[in-house]
Amino acid sequence: MSPSRNPRRLSVVAATAVLITLAPIGVAAAQAQVTRIRQGSSTDVSRTAWSGPAYTMNGSGGIVTATMTQAVNAIRGGTGSIDVVVLAGSGTTTPECDVITGLAGVNSCTTLTLTAARDGDNAQVNTDIRNAEFVYFAGGDQCRYVAWKGTALEASVESVVAKGGGVGGGSAGHHVNSDIVYDACAASTTSAIALDDPYDRSLTFTTGMFRWPNYANTINDSHFVTRDRMGRTMAFVARAIKDGRTSGGKAWGVGVEEGASLYIDRNGLATLSGPSAYVVLGDHQPEIAVAGQPLTYSNFKIWKLTSGQTYHFANRPTCGYYLRSVNAGVPSSSLYSGTPVTDCSTTPPPSGGSSFAEVEPNDSRSAANDVSGNTYPLTVTGDMKSSTDRDYFALTLNSQQTLSVSCAVPTAYDADIYLLDSAGSTVTRSVNDGAGADESASLTRSASGAATYYLDVEAYSGSGTADYTCTVTKS
Repeated sequence: MSPSRNPRRLSVVAATAVLITLAPIGVAAAQAQVTRIRQGSSTDVSRTAWSGPAYTMNGSGGIVTATMTQAVNAIRGGTGSIDVVVLAGSGTTTPECDVITGLAGVNSCTTLTLTAARDGDNAQVNTDIRNAEFVYFAGGDQCRYVAWKGTALEASVESVVAKGGGVGGGSAGHHVNSDIVYDACAASTTSAIALDDPYDRSLTFTTGMFRWPNYANTINDSHFVTRDRMGRTMAFVARAIKDGRTSGGKAWGVGVEEGASLYIDRNGLATLSGPSAYVVLGDHQPEIAVAGQPLTYSNFKIWKLTSGQTYHFANRPTCGYYLRSVNAGVPSSSLYSGTPVTDCSTTPPPSGGSSFAEVEPNDSRSAANDVSGNTYPLTVTGDMKSSTDRDYFALTLNSQQTLSVSCAVPTAYDADIYLLDSAGSTVTRSVNDGAGADESASLTRSASGAATYYLDVEAYSGSGTADYTCTVTKS
């Protein structure tokens, strides 16, 4: 938990700023929990298409104008303007919107302060979010933010990304935007505590809240170098792998320093603005990660980024890292710098493929995640949030082209796959019985011209946040 919203008198930047206190649904105004302050235009932008998604991942709570400007321009495609919503769990000031409203291409910025979990179901809150094109999670306490999991707010934020908008956050808001969230709901941990016992009560996690395209299997951390958090991120990564919270037995920690920001474009390419950021990969089981004992984990792969450098989350690199280990709770020296491995000859980089993590809601053909613009082979990841969950992915197939799908299903549930034509009719399917039973299917388009097809992954029984992984090829 890293407080970053400094209490001060309300600063009103735009003449049209409006302060409204909103009552939760079914609660009298005297008991209101939500504060709404809108700056800029009082009318939302109306437009049928946007050019994102785009993301900003900030190491501290404040807006970094360089990456925020990149996100605004990417979403609006260089023309028009967007509406922004800032979500906060506490405070009475508007430091984020004070900066955002001064940027070119911004129509309005609304600060929503939610002080109770049930505020995630507030009607006005969700209307504001769905009408926005960018949602920024402020600093503060990420435990307040994960309490919104399962409320209408979760789906509303996901709808912004699905329509081509974007999300971001700083400090606690950075944490909540990763696939696995260190929620700090019991206590805030340090590197020393986490390495001494990776199952200490202060290490608690929330999964299954947000999963952004190309950003699967990540755990964010903030204030990274200033507060010496490399050690605890190592423990987060080891826990994620040991507890089976990731797909493929790998986890990536993403630590961003104070004042720094990663801008991630729609293709998964991250570019750093500011001092430094680190990507920490664990790609094997920890040697020792048990309650009450110090962590032992060999050869974390660490990429250090400085301003202007990039990391591709869609095609994650296989060299350019340096190695560091933890032995009986004691980490290697010089955790924040090292000589990178530059020879990729023994581990060739991906051969043009890409990855895509599902974005809810995608429970119907009309709401399908469009993966037609990705490169193939394509790795699709997602999960069955409920025993009735259905995940749809749309792609294009040319005449005489063969589509093949092979899905690895976790043991938490039984899932089936269907390949559908453009009208929604089942062309072929794979319905192997049993939790953890893998599925595969293929079809060939014999008609002339190109057409849309759908991969439909359906829960047959069971549910959970463990990822399925589908490899999709076209030949």
